[in-house]
Amino acid sequence: MTTWTDDTADRPISLTAPSGIDRAAHHRLDEAWLAAAWSHPTTRCFVVSGGQVLIDETPDGRTELVMTPSFEAPLTEAHRYFLGTDDEGVSYFALQKDSLPGRIDQSARPAGLREAGLLLSPRDTGLMVHAVGLENWQRTHRFCSRCGERTVIAAAGHIRRCPACGAEHYPRTDPAVIMAVTDADDRILLGRQVHWPEGRFSTLAGFVEPGESIEQAVRREVSEEVGITVGPVEYVASQPWPFPSSLMLGFMARATSTEIDVDGDEIHEARWFSREELHEAFECGEVLPPYGISIAARLIEMWYGKPLPTRSFV
Repeated sequence: MTTWTDDTADRPISLTAPSGIDRAAHHRLDEAWLAAAWSHPTTRCFVVSGGQVLIDETPDGRTELVMTPSFEAPLTEAHRYFLGTDDEGVSYFALQKDSLPGRIDQSARPAGLREAGLLLSPRDTGLMVHAVGLENWQRTHRFCSRCGERTVIAAAGHIRRCPACGAEHYPRTDPAVIMAVTDADDRILLGRQVHWPEGRFSTLAGFVEPGESIEQAVRREVSEEVGITVGPVEYVASQPWPFPSSLMLGFMARATSTEIDVDGDEIHEARWFSREELHEAFECGEVLPPYGISIAARLIEMWYGKPLPTRSFV
């Protein structure tokens, strides 16, 4: 049986901890409320550009999103996205711009989610992942898929409407399965994608196809990528992954065969590891662990029994 130890079972998955932010979706169509919220002196906002925001270190060693009062914000009307309110009634907005603003003190720096997600508080991480997901969708869905007309932003950034045919378009989220596959000897199956650097291994993953259940997707993807047959499938947790628009659905899966046959298109190499073998591979640098922010790292940790080694961002 796969071992889920006390050392890892209670560790939260990055980007999923309660943020304390109420998305308050019922306000998105209330233009009067949104205008009042934007002009309120307690309202805070930040700029998102190309999946990055500005972060800064506080005197006490914490890392925070660089946010400003709305009256100090860069000008933008169309690309202003309402993200929600906190328990104290503070409203939060994201501003999509072509570039991040400069800072007079030069202490802040740009960062993407792979770095910032490990440093920011649950509140700031929740705000950032929401904003990055909206920005990705907004940048790539400017035209109506029904008639081709340019669409306009509505619902505080959460809808695009077509003025020609009246169609409404909503942010895209693509479900993807990601699975830690183990065998009867409690070894874990890890693979290396064709475009990954030498030594980088992780769990297998793939998108859910139309008309397919998520359990079927797990079995199909494992079979297609490495030729392994999967039996029991157990859901673990999900993680928003706006790179650019996925929702990762995490599973533990039990293999009923062990002979590996990689497809060569997505997976270049795949191997079975015992805990001892994986530990030795980490120690000598033969295997690089996945990003700590990813649900892949947490799935492996649940089997491995302790946190994975950390590595620098690339």
